[in-house]
Amino acid sequence: MARVFIDDIEIEVKDGRTILDAAEKAGIEIPTMCFLKGYEASTSCMVCAVRVLGSEKLLPACGTVVRDGMRVESNSEEVWRARQMALELLLSEHVGDCMGPCQVTCPAKMDIPLMIRQIGAGLLDEAIATVKKDIALPAVLGRICPAPCERACRRGGYDEAVSICLLKRYAADVDLASEQPYVPKCGPKQDKNVAIVGAGPAGLAAAYYLLQQGYGCTVFDEHDEPGGMLRYGVGREKLGLDVLDAEIATIEKLGFEFRGQTKVGEDVSVVELGKEFDAVFLAPGQVKLSEGQWPGLEVGENGIKIDGRTYATNEAGIFAGGDVVRRRKLAVRSVADGKEAAAAIGQYLSGERVTGIMRVFNSRMGRLKDGEMEKFLSGADRAGRVTVGEEGGGFSAAEAKKEAGRCLHCDCRKPQACKLRRYAQEYEAHGMRYKDDRGFFEQHLGHGRVVFEPGKCIKCGLCVQITSEVKDELGLTFIGRGFDVRVAVPFDRSIDQALERTAKRCVKACPTGALSFK
Repeated sequence: MARVFIDDIEIEVKDGRTILDAAEKAGIEIPTMCFLKGYEASTSCMVCAVRVLGSEKLLPACGTVVRDGMRVESNSEEVWRARQMALELLLSEHVGDCMGPCQVTCPAKMDIPLMIRQIGAGLLDEAIATVKKDIALPAVLGRICPAPCERACRRGGYDEAVSICLLKRYAADVDLASEQPYVPKCGPKQDKNVAIVGAGPAGLAAAYYLLQQGYGCTVFDEHDEPGGMLRYGVGREKLGLDVLDAEIATIEKLGFEFRGQTKVGEDVSVVELGKEFDAVFLAPGQVKLSEGQWPGLEVGENGIKIDGRTYATNEAGIFAGGDVVRRRKLAVRSVADGKEAAAAIGQYLSGERVTGIMRVFNSRMGRLKDGEMEKFLSGADRAGRVTVGEEGGGFSAAEAKKEAGRCLHCDCRKPQACKLRRYAQEYEAHGMRYKDDRGFFEQHLGHGRVVFEPGKCIKCGLCVQITSEVKDELGLTFIGRGFDVRVAVPFDRSIDQALERTAKRCVKACPTGALSFK
């Protein structure tokens, strides 16, 4: 047995074990990219770097055997910076996007590529859940949104962008027409209540997401019915009241109270709401800010001043969003404001530090190089954009599936499981620090389910070890030498042939999105 000290914590482990083994026994997390328990440590990525006192250089925890009395630092500033650099070096060779350009551009950051894959597969129950995770009124927005996501769609560089808005509308319309439209699960009921001023897109979205957190919501509006500018400012030829009412009804099922014909500033003041409720969200749309309706709040040229990440005003417990803080008149932006403000308000009510929605790390390829569009098109339908039968109409099931097939799937198919993304976020890695001219995008699509993207491979060799262990007839192997070494299928065969018996294990073991399922 050997005694080792990691961050001054004494740990006793069997001889021959590694620093990583000792850390795991003590519950100390050390990040790993190229290591998988049960397989030989390649010690290539150095993301698990630690400082062993007495050693002149940092050592990999996954491959360094402990010795009695060894003292290790795993969380010092030097170690943190070394891991950050290791991640940035990996990112310098990374060729791929975490999120597709459409999702990046969407004000609500809805997972558009996932929705499209689900529609293409006929999984409409999953598709509407994906949509409503970020957009509370998809049937409405599917009719009136100017679709900034489509302007960013890479497919537009070949022929025309994918009809993202119509696909979202299709999923929402099918859901609303079903016997039991989608209703999200709500958390345990909390003994706290929020006043929401304004029943427009921002206010309704805030209620939708706060109710899911278990908070009571009372929505105040000067009109008789909820909807705000969606009801009173949009032409009925664009948005029928039947659609608006049906979508609002799905939010009402979660239990908010509506108080119409109530003008804040006249019938009730913000101060009074602040005393009666545990938090207030101001989303009354465009209003005159010189009428003294908002006593104590800082007001700027465009509206009420807020913290851009938390939507908090200068008054504790009072938040604001939508057109009362900006003059964009974009319903999808207001819906996004409501969702993001709800997250911050939830943090405030639960006593957490109010930071708003966490901004996730996103690797981006940028402009495509000559020849790369062909690589993307290899997995997509080359047909032109599907047109609907009548002006203002939506897709049929067949049309939606056809249009979904045009998506290039620019996003990573393993965004939640990718260790590179997770640790890049944790260690605040900068994706472009060491990147000069990025590599060429490639993807190998077999007839089966596996996708292999060499530009995302960190050459850890785990897939090589797995296919060798299981004795896959072909397997994967290292090709080349030195800096030119790469993982590939031998004899230029397909990825399906290489992973006949080990596809699931290799995809799961891959620390990035280099190996994934379609």
